[in-house]
Amino acid sequence: MAYPTTMTTLFEFKNVQELDSWRIVNDGVMGGLSQSQVEWDKENGTLIFSGNVSLENYGGFASTRTSLVDYNKGSFKKIHLRVKGDGKTYKFRMRNSNRFDGIAYSLDFETQKDTWEEIEMMVKNFEPTFRGRIYSKYGKMDTDDLQQVGFLIAGKQEGAFRLEVDWIRLGN
Repeated sequence: MAYPTTMTTLFEFKNVQELDSWRIVNDGVMGGLSQSQVEWDKENGTLIFSGNVSLENYGGFASTRTSLVDYNKGSFKKIHLRVKGDGKTYKFRMRNSNRFDGIAYSLDFETQKDTWEEIEMMVKNFEPTFRGRIYSKYGKMDTDDLQQVGFLIAGKQEGAFRLEVDWIRLGN
């Protein structure tokens, strides 16, 4: 896949310090029992987001996210990911706020089991969501004010999951 020359790398996960700001937010905030973690694979230089999604106690999601403290503000039109998944569907999420809760702009991407893939997502296709519902009144994502990015697994995909992330890039 040919990439434009105007790419900004957000994460390459070449050292464990790149995981320091990644946080877990699971359905336990609502009484659910899902569990997840982020780990650094030293051998491959990747982030591994894994765990177990439980539908018990009205649960059903696991997520990880990070604040972009040193991100150079600027608009972009595409998100590029290099991931190896487990055949499940994940959401890539962006926020214009560093708040714990609130609107996240989300887009689903599917993975193929145990296969490295480069995924390109158009920002214009991301939808404003809050607790699984779409709120179109919020309009499109303001990429000039990107504050957080992250991954989420939901949609009644019960059981073990594993998503390995090599890099996250922005492009035009």
